Amino acid sequence: MALPKYRTSRSRTRSRRANWKAKVPQLATVTTPEGEVVQVPQNLAAAVRKGYMKP
Repeated sequence: MALPKYRTSRSRTRSRRANWKAKVPQLATVTTPEGEVVQVPQNLAAAVRKGYMKP
């Protein structure tokens, strides 16, 4: 496993952590095999459409 060669300053670490932001998932409108229309995240749309997952 790689090790850091130099110590990272406290301000550099904290500013990096403060700038991280979670993104809102893109929702896709999908019709399930049962016929109901639901909105699910884009990466799960194919699985819901095929009936592999329940929304």
